[in-house]
Amino acid sequence: MRVFRFGRMIALGNLGDFSVSRIERVEVRKRGFFGMVFWLMFLAFNALMALWLVFTIKSASDQFQATSDAASQAGTAVGGTIATGVLLWIWVFGDIILGLLVMLSRGRKVTIERTIN
Repeated sequence: MRVFRFGRMIALGNLGDFSVSRIERVEVRKRGFFGMVFWLMFLAFNALMALWLVFTIKSASDQFQATSDAASQAGTAVGGTIATGVLLWIWVFGDIILGLLVMLSRGRKVTIERTIN
C-alpha cells in the first residue's frame, strides 16, 4: 500500500484502488487555574463596569431632572459627561490590562488530528 500526500489530502491504497481521506487539524487551548481566574476577573470587571456606567448615567439624569435652575442643569450635564468619560477611560485601561493577562494565560496549544474518510 502506498501513501500519497497532496497538501492536506492523503490518498491511501494501491495503484488501482484509491480511497481518499482528509485530515482535519484542530488547535485547542486548555486554561490552567490562573488562566481561569484571570478570565473570570475579566468577565466580572466588564459586568461591573457596565452596571457602574448605567447607574452613573441614571443618577446624572435624575439629578438633571430634579433641578429647575438652568445653571444647575448645565453643571449637572457637564459633571455627568465628565464622570461618564472618566468611567469609560477606566474601563478601557482595565480591559487592556486584564485582556493581556487573559491572553498570556491561555495555556499551551494542543493540535488534535483526525482522519475523515
